[in-house]
Amino acid sequence: MQDRREHRRDKVMYGGVAEIGEHGARRECIVRNISDQGAAIEFRNPVRLPREQLSLRVARKGRAFLARAVWWRDNFVGVAFRAESPVEPVSDLDERLRQSEIKKQQLQRRIQKLLDER
Repeated sequence: MQDRREHRRDKVMYGGVAEIGEHGARRECIVRNISDQGAAIEFRNPVRLPREQLSLRVARKGRAFLARAVWWRDNFVGVAFRAESPVEPVSDLDERLRQSEIKKQQLQRRIQKLLDER
């Protein structure tokens, strides 16, 4: 698959929270790669996102981004950050707790998969 991005993205595994819609519905996600212009994020299950605007909070980066969905496939979504995206600090404790919970769940799934393979 040809990469058509103008800027290189760093492969990462950061916990994130996507805020969707007018009512501020929140979905935890994992940021799989990121640059200053966009990111690829993964949700636990396939998700419907508004095309035009969502907010992505990434605790590890200490930032929140306004973004628009560019592509999606199952539970993976590519987003482009908006140029006017504010650099907004993220509440440290809440985001670290969410990130820890995501990592814990990932490890539990990996352990269960290994046990199932026996």
